[in-house]
Amino acid sequence: MGCDRNCGLIAGAVIGAVLAVFGGILMPVGDLLIQKTIKKPNGAIFEPSLSVGTEADNFTVLNLAVAAASHIYQNQFVQMILNSLINKSKSSMFQVRTLRELLWGYRDPFLSLVPYPVTTTVGLFYPYNNTADGVYKVFNGKDNISKVAIIDTYKGKRNLSYWESHCDMINGTDAASFPPFVEKSQVLQFFSSDICRSIYAVFESDVNLKGIPVYRFVLPSKAFASPVENPDNYCFCTEKIISKNCTSYGVLDISKCKEGRPVYISLPHFLYASPDVSEPIDGLNPNEEEHRTYLDIEPITGFTLQFAKRLQVNLLVKPSEKIQVLKNLKRNYIVPILWLNETGTIGDEKANMFRSQVTGKINLLGLIEMILLSVGVVMFVAFMISYCACRSKTIK
Repeated sequence: MGCDRNCGLIAGAVIGAVLAVFGGILMPVGDLLIQKTIKKPNGAIFEPSLSVGTEADNFTVLNLAVAAASHIYQNQFVQMILNSLINKSKSSMFQVRTLRELLWGYRDPFLSLVPYPVTTTVGLFYPYNNTADGVYKVFNGKDNISKVAIIDTYKGKRNLSYWESHCDMINGTDAASFPPFVEKSQVLQFFSSDICRSIYAVFESDVNLKGIPVYRFVLPSKAFASPVENPDNYCFCTEKIISKNCTSYGVLDISKCKEGRPVYISLPHFLYASPDVSEPIDGLNPNEEEHRTYLDIEPITGFTLQFAKRLQVNLLVKPSEKIQVLKNLKRNYIVPILWLNETGTIGDEKANMFRSQVTGKINLLGLIEMILLSVGVVMFVAFMISYCACRSKTIK
């Protein structure tokens, strides 16, 4: 009788242990399910959208060719020649252009008079329409799922050759996805060729996106701070005059990756920029809700299911004694040209698929894991305590 009871208690403990072990075995099964999901995406996730921060068909904009040429060619004799060509072409500091011309290019009358071969078409995205960004080599996560989507090389290199020290590194992913099991405490790094650097985002809030729980990560103001406030940004300060000895913040000089053209990148309406940058410009109304960049990431898979990339393109304009249209300027100006709002969100059909085939299965598997582990541990502990109690009574 005592043997049957003791054997039964031991059998119960063994069953509990088996259940707990089986629950633990399901954990790598969940990892394999996530890995399979990441490796075999079913079509495009996003419904993309791109808008530009102006609705006018024709609008007055800074003369890109004049501003760029005066910055690139600093020699006074060359600037005298430029001045004669600018006057002959009847160009001024500002001009009226359509949005299509500004984005994709127009034939500039000033450049058309230059007596040696130069590109006479000017546009913010010229000649990049219908072209590739470059070849990315990324990790597929086969050997280490924590490295999935991480960029190994871009255009065959691990560095950009634009900046010094760690600023020149290509870090993280392309922001379309991140390694799975994203945690709120993480700092998510990603590379953007649009701004010629790697940057990062930090957790802000939980968001429910079409029934899918996601984490919202935002670009913090610290990422755009001066080296005085954020010493890690020292290598993004490449000159001392425009940056006021590296104390200005909120704008990034990317002229080195734009063939010397004086292009500065910022958030729209100079959000997070220092007063010396924004105060000379009228009509600015920065606010985080409309002008910040964010990523909504499903934490289990690491997929970015919604995003908003906001970006402002600016041009540096400097006074010039030899160029008439720039002669009356009293100081250097970083002049906004336009701002872009690129957004994307998971479609309704893809959201339904994601809930049923990805998060639904993973959540169910996680629930089964917890039940098996909990029941198994409780059974094992309870039966072992009972067995020990019975053994002690038998000995007495």
